[in-house]
Amino acid sequence: MQNQRTRQITNGALMAAVFTVLMAITVYVPIISLATLFFLALPVAWYSAKYPWKPSALFSLATFLLSLIIGGVFAVPVALLYIPFGLMIGLSIHYGKSKLFLFMGSSIVWLISVMVQYVAMIWLFGINVIEEYLTASKATLRNGSNWMERLGGTEEQIEQYNESVGNMLTTFETTLPALIILSVFVIVWFHLLINLPILKRLGTAIPKFPPFADMKLPKSVLWYYLIVLLISLLSEFEPGTIAFLAFANAMVLLQMLLFLQGIAFYHFYIQQEGWQNWVKVIVTVFAFPLQAFTIIVGIVDLGFDIRGWVKKAHDFKGK
Repeated sequence: MQNQRTRQITNGALMAAVFTVLMAITVYVPIISLATLFFLALPVAWYSAKYPWKPSALFSLATFLLSLIIGGVFAVPVALLYIPFGLMIGLSIHYGKSKLFLFMGSSIVWLISVMVQYVAMIWLFGINVIEEYLTASKATLRNGSNWMERLGGTEEQIEQYNESVGNMLTTFETTLPALIILSVFVIVWFHLLINLPILKRLGTAIPKFPPFADMKLPKSVLWYYLIVLLISLLSEFEPGTIAFLAFANAMVLLQMLLFLQGIAFYHFYIQQEGWQNWVKVIVTVFAFPLQAFTIIVGIVDLGFDIRGWVKKAHDFKGK
């Protein structure tokens, strides 16, 4: 028991030192920090995967205090983002949760951390990052119309440019919440892609995802999509209203899910045919410019048992 306690403290001190070094590099060495950011959650994840939530919470608090000492206020936003993230990864592994739970839980923790810091910046410093970014984007695009005027563009061309830019900014501003959520899921996926294999090499038992080709969303996603689509077609929401924002962002998120379902069907079909993995890569790349078609494939795959038909056809050919 005493040896176990001593080992726990030793491991905590070692991982805290590793975290402190990574945090110092992240804060004080700008270029290298682009790489260290991907490994910053690793010490917290390793420790919390090895020990229960109480010592892991104490370890996380200690790493936060060390971050404050080493990096000052500049380290606080980074620490508040990566320490809870690493803690969620480690505890999910420690308590034997599935990889889907790990991914979803880590994404939600990351999203909450981002939103808390966003609200804190507005409340404490009066800085709205999103508004500042949109204002800068509008100014940049406005300069584009000025350049067109200087280069001899006609009034019709300038008007078309301003109209297309206005529509683009409106769409971007409307769907920004959904884009933020999607970007968080992508960022978390990249972090897990890098950190989970390292944790595995360090002796941590990592849960496995089922093959992407076997991915099948709940059929309720299809019903949600049809309901949102029907309401959007039958109703005329005023741009800028809460209802307009809610349905626009719901549509973006649901379309992205159906797009992934479509790609999963492509992978399933390629797997059934026994084609090489490079075919999956090419098909996935071409799925992006053919997004509308891939969404339709996802809808059909979710609504009808076409995978069963493909299996039967493949078995029949095999006979």
